[in-house]
Amino acid sequence: MLTQKEAILKRRPIGFKPALWIAFGFGTGFVPKAPGTAGTLLGIPLAIVISQSSIVLQIVILAVLFVLGCMVCQVAADWLGEQDPGAVVWDEVVGYCMAMAFLPATLTTIVAAFILFRLADIVKPWPISWFERQIAGGTGIMVDDLLAGVLTNIVIHSMIYFRILTP
Repeated sequence: MLTQKEAILKRRPIGFKPALWIAFGFGTGFVPKAPGTAGTLLGIPLAIVISQSSIVLQIVILAVLFVLGCMVCQVAADWLGEQDPGAVVWDEVVGYCMAMAFLPATLTTIVAAFILFRLADIVKPWPISWFERQIAGGTGIMVDDLLAGVLTNIVIHSMIYFRILTP
């Protein structure tokens, strides 16, 4: 049985298509088990770098990553002929960066954000599930993970505020 990566590459070699490499998380989307988790792991170093920026710059960077994600995820979905392909993990990368926005990049926050983001992304509580059903294309692929990141961020900030979590 072919892995997802082998099936995709057998159908169409990627070659030098930067949009696809970005959408596939530079290959992390092709891991045989839990590609979303692998994509989230890819987001950790990016989130650490972003966290060193001012709040305004973090907002700008996240907006650029989201818009870029909408475009590359649409390209990848069209290329694969699927609505929300599992190999497309750029949404997890950006969603995790949103989860870490405006937080200090400590081991505690990195791990808490990772666990809570993956949980929110998998479970997709309302309104995340509603938005996922309402918005199609690259934006639809991106928006549920962005919202999972927002939810995670709010939960972590609340945990810090109520002294449940110490960054």
